[in-house]
Amino acid sequence: MTDIYPAVEAITDPTTPVARICEVLTVSRSAFYAWQRAEPTIHEQHDEELLPLIRIIFRKHKRRYGARRIADELRDTGRVCSVRRVRKLLKTQGLKAIQPKSFQPKTTDSKHRLGYSPNLLLDAAQPDGVNQLWVGDITYIRLRGGTFCYLAVLMDRFSRRIIGSNLGTDMTESLVLKVLRRAIRERDLTDGLIHHSDRGGERSIATFCVERTFIKV
Repeated sequence: MTDIYPAVEAITDPTTPVARICEVLTVSRSAFYAWQRAEPTIHEQHDEELLPLIRIIFRKHKRRYGARRIADELRDTGRVCSVRRVRKLLKTQGLKAIQPKSFQPKTTDSKHRLGYSPNLLLDAAQPDGVNQLWVGDITYIRLRGGTFCYLAVLMDRFSRRIIGSNLGTDMTESLVLKVLRRAIRERDLTDGLIHHSDRGGERSIATFCVERTFIKV
């Protein structure tokens, strides 16, 4: 209810009596006058002192500091204030920090000069046996501390079994070549096998290498 008293005060002018405004807004006139006479509490006085400091810190860091970092900076200047209180004061001022997007590594870089192989799957029939179509890809795995590792996998499209995988800290051509070499050694292959992947640079290098064998890419 106390939030409406400033509105009553702002509307009041010589042509509009307080009694009429309080009646329309269903506000107790005596309570409104008591609010006008009331002295600000120590807590409210402290908030009034903190608000300009919070705004200065918020703007100094170009809206990138949230309640926690602002509270830390206030503490460094000798102004002890809880994160919860800073968050509340930011909200009353309509101030909201910019949330940075979390980093997500790219596992496909199509802007390379390695050339591209035609997509043989556009006109190919569905495989009716194993070792007719292999599909390869790379994904990333987030580790503790914000770092990443990369997993290259190779799947037989007919059986949907993973026939090779390799885990590494770097996304290089060796990551996928090891998977291919391992699968070629362990499988009884015949002519006509299609190896399919996207157009990432590392996969393109693998494609170039297997083109020199009996594998279609």
